Amino acid sequence: MSLNVKNVDSLNFAGKKALIRVDFNVPLDEHFQVTDDTRIQAAVPTIQKILKDGGSAILMSHLGRPKGGPEDRYSLKHIVSAVEAALGQKISFASDCIGEEASQKAAQLGAGEVLLLENLRFYKEEENGDAAFAAKLAKLGDVYVNDAFGTAHRAHASTAVIAANFSQKVAGYLMESELTNADKVLGNPERPYTAIMGGAKIADKILIIERLLEKVDNLIIGGGMSYTFAKAQGGSIGTSLLEADKLDFVLELMEKAKAKGVNLILPVDTVIADDFSNTANQSVVNKGEIPDNWMGLDIGPKTRELFGKVILESKTILWNGPMGVFEMESFNKGTKAIAEYVAEATRHGAFSLIGGGDSAAAVNKFGYTDQVSYVSTGGGALLEHMEGKVLPGVAALAQ
Repeated sequence: MSLNVKNVDSLNFAGKKALIRVDFNVPLDEHFQVTDDTRIQAAVPTIQKILKDGGSAILMSHLGRPKGGPEDRYSLKHIVSAVEAALGQKISFASDCIGEEASQKAAQLGAGEVLLLENLRFYKEEENGDAAFAAKLAKLGDVYVNDAFGTAHRAHASTAVIAANFSQKVAGYLMESELTNADKVLGNPERPYTAIMGGAKIADKILIIERLLEKVDNLIIGGGMSYTFAKAQGGSIGTSLLEADKLDFVLELMEKAKAKGVNLILPVDTVIADDFSNTANQSVVNKGEIPDNWMGLDIGPKTRELFGKVILESKTILWNGPMGVFEMESFNKGTKAIAEYVAEATRHGAFSLIGGGDSAAAVNKFGYTDQVSYVSTGGGALLEHMEGKVLPGVAALAQ
């Protein structure tokens, strides 16, 4: 890790109350059951290290986007049983994150015990980075641990501002492994180095794409953003996703890649549909030949083969963003194929980093999570870190 940040192994937590910022922003179904506990499982090693030392753990997190006040559907009480299952022990819950009840329950916490606080975002002060609110939270613990990489790019009260209240502040294991693995593709990657960029919008990824052009040998572009490239090259894209204000940027990017000797690889065919629906009529056409009133929803078979060949020859792979609407079975073949190729390349010795968000969900959905080198839990945070920005949540831990 950079910035002189220490991790939890640098401390013995015996007799200490660790206030831990975790990222338990997990999906819930209509019955408020956790449908994917990946983020909860990711925090377990850090919590267990503290408990094994003889310390206690006070967990704080946000959930969803409440409007700055308590909302039952965003209450962390719904995830108590999932956290208990992950830790293999009972935990207590405070119905507020500051105030009398939180203070009392934190004070009474014994060695080996865990307390979960209510949703931080029930206070608008959390997202505003309010120092007084951070100070109230800080009173609950002796040591501050940040293990929420997914929110490290936000300068919120619990992720960045709070650290100033502690003489002992460290990164959890998840935070450390996220930064270490990101640095493997940022530092001195083994070559050939291939970045696969997908998803809907170029606008979200301009900075990372420009930075990657300085580093990669191959840049593969798929997903919704590829139709803007096709349009910029004079093709017909029907009703496919288009960022009309990015047409000039795309052409500049292609020139830049050429000048830097980066192999920019675009789709050569596309799976199209006459409606945004799993049951729509479909066809496969060459790139830039989409008829009016049809839309591209996945990469085609020739493209899957083309991308696969490049991936299998790579030694370092970064993948961020799906190749199509992988949530619909009719249009998941491209994303699934990329997951298979990345897993195969990894088996042959490549280092593969899956960049959070939809890519992580896809790798998970298709059962390849254990067959790639590292799946990041932080989409936005990872992208900002890779763009070269200093993450407030990491900077706050610097000794």
